[in-house]
Amino acid sequence: MLASRPEIEVVTPALRSDLTSIVVAELARVQGMEGGFWSAAEGSLAYAYPTYAGTGPKTDVPAAELSTIAETNRQARVDAEPVVVSLPNPSQILLLAACPMAGPLPAITAWTMTRVHSAGSAAYQTLLVGLGLLAGVMILSAILLGRVIWTWSRRIASLEKALAEERDTGDLPVLPETGEYELDRLVGTLNRARNRLADARDRAATAERYAVAGRLAAGMAHEIRNPIAAMRLKAENGLAAADVSRKDVAFDAIVQQIARLDALLRDLLSMTQRGEPRRASVEITAIIQRCIEAVGVRAEAQGIRLTTRVSPSLSNGAVAQLDADQIVSGLENLLVNAIQHTPAGRAIWIEALDRGGKLLFVVGNDGARVDPALREKLFEPFVTGRLDGTGLGLAIVREIALAHGGTVVLAAVEDPVLFELELPWIGRQY
Repeated sequence: MLASRPEIEVVTPALRSDLTSIVVAELARVQGMEGGFWSAAEGSLAYAYPTYAGTGPKTDVPAAELSTIAETNRQARVDAEPVVVSLPNPSQILLLAACPMAGPLPAITAWTMTRVHSAGSAAYQTLLVGLGLLAGVMILSAILLGRVIWTWSRRIASLEKALAEERDTGDLPVLPETGEYELDRLVGTLNRARNRLADARDRAATAERYAVAGRLAAGMAHEIRNPIAAMRLKAENGLAAADVSRKDVAFDAIVQQIARLDALLRDLLSMTQRGEPRRASVEITAIIQRCIEAVGVRAEAQGIRLTTRVSPSLSNGAVAQLDADQIVSGLENLLVNAIQHTPAGRAIWIEALDRGGKLLFVVGNDGARVDPALREKLFEPFVTGRLDGTGLGLAIVREIALAHGGTVVLAAVEDPVLFELELPWIGRQY
């Protein structure tokens, strides 16, 4: 059996110094921790606060907590087990722990103590103020950023709306300034681009007009030369003939050629002197009715059935802003062209539809086909598949469609042949 170590009866200064060194060595590793050894008989045997932030080393047990330290150590000695005490106050929480120690020193305990800053401390209040200021700055920044984004979104939406508006001329709109420097730089760039595009379009239109004029001049020279040559030949024959009946035949032929020239010039003037559309509110059914009245007798005389088809949405007084005279003239040309190419006993028809926000007129005929050699240039002046035709009827239709901002196309080339005149629906009313 091992002999028990004798108890130390007298605590010398050297022993106190050794115990203090032990405390310093252990607590130096923990920031803000103080403590020591406590004796039931003599009170504090050793004390140290190695991480104390003051001007010098702290060697005395804090007087304010001395009674609490003594009571906690006594409780640990009596209970023979560790005791932990938590003492809150407005500025901090005091945490004190004590445990009994076995050894040659009788009734000795070791204790440690630290302080935890609570919500009421100055540091904590400073932290709260700082966090509050930071939160306020973040909220203010979010509000300002939201306002900037909302303002920009609203102004960009106004620009988008202006760009999306349909315009009769086809030009881009002149965008108003927004008051935002960066956006106005973009607005200025777009407006300058719009002006350049308009100038380019005008130049292209002028070039196209010159090209059309050149083709018209060439076509007219060809179309006029043939009747003049025929009239000259007939006149010479008539003058040389002694027989009066041969003179009459020659004069009749000359009159026919003059009528052909007159029709050619009339169609040419109709195409080249057509002004801007004079738009007015007109019912779609009224346009269809005028077309039927214009060509109905001719179709009936050639044994051709003429029918109309109007979609239900347009049959109850649907109104559009159109130049009714021009549109009727264009549709009449399409109908006459259909009559000229449709065999007797077959049918032609005119149809009005609302297709995707566009007003669509369709003229069709049965039992006919379009010569493949003519399909690509069918709407050019002087292009015709008939010996007695001027080749200006479909060109006139194209000019009317372009004047209204629309198009005319050959939609089907054979049984049935379909021509579609599509117009932007301005001033639509139901």
